[in-house]
Amino acid sequence: MMTDIEIAQQCTMQPITEVAQRAGLLPDELELYGKYKAKISGDAWQRLKDKPDGKLVLVTAINPTPAGEGKTTTTVGLGQAMAQMGQNAVIALREPSLGPVFGIKGGAAGGGYAQVVPMEDINLHFTGDMHAITAANNLLCAMLDNHLQQGNALGIDPRRVLFPRVLDMNDRALRNLTIGLGGKVNGVPREDHFMITVASEVMAILCLANDLADLKKRLGDILVAYTYAGEPVHARDLKADGAMTALLKDAIKPNLVQTLEGTPCLMHGGPFANIAHGCNSVQATKLALKLGDIAITEAGFGADLGAEKFLDIKCRAAGLNPSCVVLVATVRALKYNGGIPKTELNTPNVQALEKGIANLDAHVENLHKFGLPVVVAINAFPTDTDEEMEFIDAHCQKMGVRVARSEVFAKGGAGGKALAEQVLAVLDEGRADYHPLYVLEQPLEDKIRTIATRIYGAKEVNILPAAAKELANITAMGYGNLPICMAKTQYSLSDDAALLGRPTDFTITVRTARLSAGAGFVVCETGAIMTMPGLPKKPAAEAIDVDNNGKITGLF
Repeated sequence: MMTDIEIAQQCTMQPITEVAQRAGLLPDELELYGKYKAKISGDAWQRLKDKPDGKLVLVTAINPTPAGEGKTTTTVGLGQAMAQMGQNAVIALREPSLGPVFGIKGGAAGGGYAQVVPMEDINLHFTGDMHAITAANNLLCAMLDNHLQQGNALGIDPRRVLFPRVLDMNDRALRNLTIGLGGKVNGVPREDHFMITVASEVMAILCLANDLADLKKRLGDILVAYTYAGEPVHARDLKADGAMTALLKDAIKPNLVQTLEGTPCLMHGGPFANIAHGCNSVQATKLALKLGDIAITEAGFGADLGAEKFLDIKCRAAGLNPSCVVLVATVRALKYNGGIPKTELNTPNVQALEKGIANLDAHVENLHKFGLPVVVAINAFPTDTDEEMEFIDAHCQKMGVRVARSEVFAKGGAGGKALAEQVLAVLDEGRADYHPLYVLEQPLEDKIRTIATRIYGAKEVNILPAAAKELANITAMGYGNLPICMAKTQYSLSDDAALLGRPTDFTITVRTARLSAGAGFVVCETGAIMTMPGLPKKPAAEAIDVDNNGKITGLF
């Protein structure tokens, strides 16, 4: 079989104007970025805002493994299958980050015959949203340090600057550094650090803002530092909110692309779910619900991260009511969770499957706690055996959940019809009764414990003194009613990446807490989570090249 990039490069893409027309968009509502990409202006929302919403389907997954689960591939393939079956389906995805593209994970445009195109553009610079977010974030940092240099009229304590610089690249050397060195003319020396752009509060704000006015208000709300007197300093105090909004005035508009089969896809925003809230933009999801009778979206990493944040943060903030959740798993990943090393995953092993399927059980049970029906999608690999598939089918039947084999990687939309039929059956049943996991009036520490015990399965939660002190400070400032955004390893239900399957009797350790006042949540870092990833020993970038005609190779 051809590689992902070879398949994408052989695709005959349709002009984006034609894709937009089929999706119900008008020519004047498009801002073209070449022939195959466009941004959608606010005029589309104004025209469609009173139209009844379609039904919202969330695609999530079990905890990811080195074997790969194919969540985005399943999302794209499900949308293609729905279209083949005559359904008016629109897909809403996140944008890729350059960090994993050049690191180890790869891009985020799907795979095989279930991809979003133009794949190379999407995985590289796309429409420039990531660069705009990086620039807006770092403008605020530059203005803050300039304020310190130019007399510090606000009395900012350089030891209590909270807002970090960002870069859309994996670069561990920038995790901790000292800036302002080289003499008085070069600024006030202080410690600083970088995060990856997808962890930036500006990214979260862009994804949660309803419109340009809301974006500007949220940017102004960013807590950047404290004064020597202990008073909070916000971005608006530095008069940075207007210029930041100007940098983001185009980035806030959803992007329109297409799948290999021409299904419309809104691709906008890209926060990671392990260190941020893991969902595409509210604007893109809401617009997809107006354009399609069925809107299919995804949330990052496993359901313990992306889905929990989608349901507790995004849906609550945006007033969304999902109708169904698709939970993606693979035979290989379940065996990995059963203790089988990656090198042996292609060997049939029902015993390992029996052990590892506990991870699937945990996620199904967790999603039911939000009042949502679940369809299990088994992303097919050639090494899967009939005996292994029959075991999963029987197990899901005992759990009372629908299950379907998904072959979209090899067959495109045609390989997703069995899954689409199960999803449509759930939508017809109308059994969804969505509700968040906790109420916002609970104290911050109680909300943390609710997530850790009810979703992760932790026996205890250890909130370290520094985190507890900051949670108390956040509450004293009037932000105690915000939801929690947990930063945790994606590889385990616990905060220890090595604990696979469904661990028990473990403790979640909360190391830090920080207020994201503009985004509207409190971020809590657990375990050894890093907000600036590093490159692996052999980065994917080593295999990426471009020939004299501009043809890219090795992107996957």
